[in-house]
Amino acid sequence: MKAITLQAYGGPEVAQLRHDVEKPQATPGHVLVKVACAGINFMDIHTRQGKYAHSSTYPVRLPCTLGMEGAGVVVEVGPGVSHLAVGDRVAWCIAWGAYAEYANVPVEKIAQIPNAISFDQAAAAMFQGCTAHYLIDDVARLQAGSTCLVHAASGSIGQLLAQMARRLGATVLTTASTVDKCAIALQQGAHQAWTYDRFADQVRQATGGRGVDVVFDCVGKNTLRESFRACRTRGLIVNYGNVSGSLTDLDPMELGEAGSLFLTRPRLADHMADGATVQRRANAVFAAMLEGTLTVDIEGHYSLETVQQVHARIEARQQIGKAVLWVDRDLH
Repeated sequence: MKAITLQAYGGPEVAQLRHDVEKPQATPGHVLVKVACAGINFMDIHTRQGKYAHSSTYPVRLPCTLGMEGAGVVVEVGPGVSHLAVGDRVAWCIAWGAYAEYANVPVEKIAQIPNAISFDQAAAAMFQGCTAHYLIDDVARLQAGSTCLVHAASGSIGQLLAQMARRLGATVLTTASTVDKCAIALQQGAHQAWTYDRFADQVRQATGGRGVDVVFDCVGKNTLRESFRACRTRGLIVNYGNVSGSLTDLDPMELGEAGSLFLTRPRLADHMADGATVQRRANAVFAAMLEGTLTVDIEGHYSLETVQQVHARIEARQQIGKAVLWVDRDLH
């Protein structure tokens, strides 16, 4: 079968398309999925670069097949699996191997998808939709009347956070790197949007000097300390990404000085611990999409043959609107 494999870590050139990869079989607790689409995410870039080479949360090791998000049809059920059957339409994330014609996927990572959700929509929504869902529902526990700041709000997860927070009745303040990207955030439901220059001052002014209840910060090094200043006393900083690098010199005393802040660095895997949780989150995301209160925009559709070019473009921009790989167009 065709698959994008890694034999070594490095730049886009190490993501090799092979036509002779052995088709997997469904192992115990897994199902074999004929892949229709695979999502393209920063986690795929980070996997290729070796950032998870020693991770216990995401234990992907060389050699491996890229792609941690996908959608398709179950074609084989492994021993011990009783709730899924051949022919089921499914989607998954944080289980590697989606950049291939077939993937052997653990059932605790899989959700069934409604017939009204297409495979490319499912592959575009699963990882980032479930990420936004757990950040808002489990970590921040936003509700009507809450205030939040979303960094990189024109990015794919940022857009979903803005939409979901607005849907709950929260006040949504946002940042982005350019005025045009701020306009995207406003289109997705943000109440206000600014570029990163002096954003903490803007937030303080917009909140009457109080600061927001929660900051969603995926930028990291370049914004985190200013995020402390934008947050209210005893507020919450959710650092769920490090696009600009990690803040390696943080003294916990800074959190006290900034107003007894809470700082967390969550990971999706710890909030997708079992199949029931995965299905619950996916159901919430898909239901919002079907009722029209959540939009997942797909920036582009690509083939396996273009993975190196797409990865190079993502790294150059350091941001990605949601993109998917069409692996099998016959499964529309």
